[in-house]
Amino acid sequence: MDRPIKQKKWNTKRILTLLGIVGIVALIAASYYFTSGNSKLNVDAERITIFEVKEDTFQEFIPINGTVLPISSIYLDASVGGRVEEKYVEDGSHLKKGDPIMKLSNTDLELSLVNQETQVLNLLTQAQIAQTNAQQVSINNRNQMADVEQGLKEAERIYVLNKKLLAEKAIGSQEYQKSLNEYHYQKERVELTKQILDQDQVSTNQKLNQDRETYKRTQDALALMRQKVGDLIVRAPVDGQLTSFDAEIGQSKPAGDRLGQIDVLTGFKIRADIDEHYINRIFPDLQGQFNIGDKSYQLRIKKVYTQVKDGRFQVDMEFVGDKPESIRRGQTLSIRLALSDETKALLLAKGGFYQQTAGNWIFKLDKSGTTAYRVDVQLGRQNPQFYEVMGGLKAGDKVIVSSYETYDKIQELSIK
Repeated sequence: MDRPIKQKKWNTKRILTLLGIVGIVALIAASYYFTSGNSKLNVDAERITIFEVKEDTFQEFIPINGTVLPISSIYLDASVGGRVEEKYVEDGSHLKKGDPIMKLSNTDLELSLVNQETQVLNLLTQAQIAQTNAQQVSINNRNQMADVEQGLKEAERIYVLNKKLLAEKAIGSQEYQKSLNEYHYQKERVELTKQILDQDQVSTNQKLNQDRETYKRTQDALALMRQKVGDLIVRAPVDGQLTSFDAEIGQSKPAGDRLGQIDVLTGFKIRADIDEHYINRIFPDLQGQFNIGDKSYQLRIKKVYTQVKDGRFQVDMEFVGDKPESIRRGQTLSIRLALSDETKALLLAKGGFYQQTAGNWIFKLDKSGTTAYRVDVQLGRQNPQFYEVMGGLKAGDKVIVSSYETYDKIQELSIK
């Protein structure tokens, strides 16, 4: 006789199904717990950095590196090309203005000078000949003028005499008319000769002036050519130290080639590179400060170079007040460049927390110092050490400023 088999209430299938449901519920509960704003995390006090917010003097500044340079540098460029014949000094020499540095040779240039001198000599000779001819023409014209004036006087004398004789009926009217005609003729000759003499004088003066201008221009060209030949001996343009001097005997130097530079050693300036992010906030007269040993020195921006290269631009700074005696060309200085005046502010130390929070919130400790909660904050200006707190914190508050890399979903920290 068959009898029914009693089925088990908790078989394997039901147990597995139940475990699956419990797991899913647990996962949902955990997810809700960690995203509901009530998540907590235990942290070791030795692994975090705590800072007490304080009110103190604040100044916005940026750290920059500056290089010590001479107060000015004069570049030596080859104004004329040539072959290096002789070197009178070596790199690093201290020179006085006008001291010879090196000598170049340029046969073509020297030959051009000779040709120029010959041309000037020829022009001078031609001008002297033209002036002599002009003087001779002037003498001839004056002689001709003297002749016609003498002829006019004689014709006038005969005319006046015949006029009296005609009145006395000592001569006939024909002879009188002849003397009158001669008188008018000689008078016209004088006027015509005067015109010719004036025109010749004007023409002569114009020719002489043109010759003088041509001669002067040629003389100027000759002086320029002599100067270029003189530039074959390169001389120091100012007192200073010769640096970056690059020339060897026999080497050819084209015109415009950089031969070196003269550094004026009467003072120094500082040239610094600044990130282009600050270009709109950098202007002349901004103050900077650096330390050598235990003494502080002041600088100010004298010139801003607005050209950006590789994400940076440059400024020149000059000393204000005392200058360090031990400073040397090429030395690097660490400078604090102030972007604002000193003011009283609520200060928060910089730290790794900013990378995760962007300065919008921070973990603040309670009075017991064992628990930290998220609080919203507003940060303003900054320098390499501090943020200026604009809201959310007050003096005496203790906050965690170390990295929040694993705290982004955490709302509460329990500090052991």
